[in-house]
Amino acid sequence: MDNVEMIWSDGAAEVHRFVVGPLENNVYVVRCRRTGEAALIDAANEHERLLRVATRLGVTSVLETHGHWDHIGAVTEVRAAGIDVWVRAEDAAMLPSYDHLLEDDTTHRVGDLRLRTIHTPGHTPGSICFWLEGTTVVFTGDTLFPGGPGNATFAGGDFAQIIASIDERLFRAFGDDTTIWPGHGAPSTVGAERPHLDEWVDRGW
Repeated sequence: MDNVEMIWSDGAAEVHRFVVGPLENNVYVVRCRRTGEAALIDAANEHERLLRVATRLGVTSVLETHGHWDHIGAVTEVRAAGIDVWVRAEDAAMLPSYDHLLEDDTTHRVGDLRLRTIHTPGHTPGSICFWLEGTTVVFTGDTLFPGGPGNATFAGGDFAQIIASIDERLFRAFGDDTTIWPGHGAPSTVGAERPHLDEWVDRGW
């Protein structure tokens, strides 16, 4: 239904993914198995479909990885449906509306689960990643993709900053077996991407 795929699970958690909009954004739902409570990462587009999925999977909050238009297209509708939207302060003005601000290095509770916030500026000033604590699952938004960092040439972007964010907040913090789930496209692992950091610096994107 609605082309939603369960991409990861363990005894406590489920992670679902579906793809929306003209830029094929990944939308993730992190669901607590015991309580049925869930958080949705990036209310990107296709609000009717997104709300159907949110209702079916028990979504009670939306976490925005950053404020670019293709990641926030359904924010107004999810808030109208009574779902709180969270975003970093630096990107808050990019949203049509929101409910709460995300602090760095804190936990967002989803039933029994905890999503740890990791501020990773560079794609935008308020870009943030989310680690599902106790697992090898990290949602990287548009900060880190297979093959390199997200685009840092948009307004508010900073290439040196995104490289520092990836190196210091992701590569130094997580093991090789950690799976990165980006805002678009396929996943990868820290182990596959870490050896190429210097190449990305040399090429400049």
